[in-house]
Amino acid sequence: MADDYKIKAVANKIIERLYNNGDLDKATLAALRGASKLTSPKAQKAWPIIMDYLPHKYLSQNGKPTAGEVAIYAAIRFYAIFQQGQDKFVSIKEENSSAGVSLFTALAKLRQDEKVKQALDRRVQVLLATTNIDSVLNSLVHLVEILKSNDNKALEIDFPLLAQDLYKFQWNYHCANEVRLAWGEEYFGHNNDLSEGK
Repeated sequence: MADDYKIKAVANKIIERLYNNGDLDKATLAALRGASKLTSPKAQKAWPIIMDYLPHKYLSQNGKPTAGEVAIYAAIRFYAIFQQGQDKFVSIKEENSSAGVSLFTALAKLRQDEKVKQALDRRVQVLLATTNIDSVLNSLVHLVEILKSNDNKALEIDFPLLAQDLYKFQWNYHCANEVRLAWGEEYFGHNNDLSEGK
C-alpha cells in the first residue's frame, strides 16, 4: 500500500513540474502526447523529469520499464492529453486534494449524456474486461480523449490516483481484478447516485 501511495505522490510532483505554475513545459507535454510508451524515442524528452522524481528502486535495471515507470508514464501522458490547449491546471493541485475527481467518476458524469452513453459504455466495458496492461493503457487513451472532446475542461482529474491504480493493476491478477472492480463501481455506481438525486 505504501508503494502505490508513493507512486501517486511522484506522479503528482511530475505533473506539477510539467504545469510549472501556468508556464507549461509545452515541448515535453507534446512529446508525451506523441509517445505511447516510455521506451519510445519521443518519450526521451520526458525522461529527465521522470528519472529526477522517481525513486531509484522504481527504475529499471535492465532496460525493461518497471511497473512504477509504466504507471507514472501513462498517468503523465494522459495528463498531457487532457491539458492540451488549456491554460487552467486540469489535474489536482495538491497531493491530498479533494477538489479533483477520479477519471472514472468524470466518465460517469459524462455518461449522463444519452448521446455518448452507449459508445462510452462499450469502451469502458472493453477496458474492464482485460487484464493486459497494454490494452488497458490503449483503452484509457481513448477514454481520456473522449472526456476531453466532450467539453469537460472544467474538471480537475486526479491523474496521480490513476497512476496509483495502474501500478497496483500490474502486481498480479488478483490486484488487477480489484482495480477493475473499483473502476467499474466508480463508473456504473456513480450514475445510481446521480439518478437518486433527481
